[in-house]
Amino acid sequence: METRRKIARGEWVLLGLTGLFLCLLLGLFLRDRAALEAPASVETRLSVPVEEVRPDPSPVNLNTADAAALTALPGIGEELAARIVAYREEHGPFEAVENLTEVSGIGQGKLAALEGLVTVEDSE
Repeated sequence: METRRKIARGEWVLLGLTGLFLCLLLGLFLRDRAALEAPASVETRLSVPVEEVRPDPSPVNLNTADAAALTALPGIGEELAARIVAYREEHGPFEAVENLTEVSGIGQGKLAALEGLVTVEDSE
């Protein structure tokens, strides 16, 4: 009978420890869940004017720029820059920025993205 009481007591101790462990896990779960649901605070106000971070670049002259200068433009990679240079060599200088759409791979959307960044004016 004494042995049976020791076993029963040991079972109750293990059951109690298991309950404490499960409560601990539940507490950790609820804490992590609350942390996920809490909105994150994001600072969106600019403290530095955009002009200081990215100064207004002078327009790239399509008639004098080499391929390296053209690749600095947004949306113009090495292949497209090479096509622009090849087109210029074959057909002569661009008369207007809008003529850039005659180069394969440049449409109205890409031309709009380049607005203000390219020119065909004489550098004299």
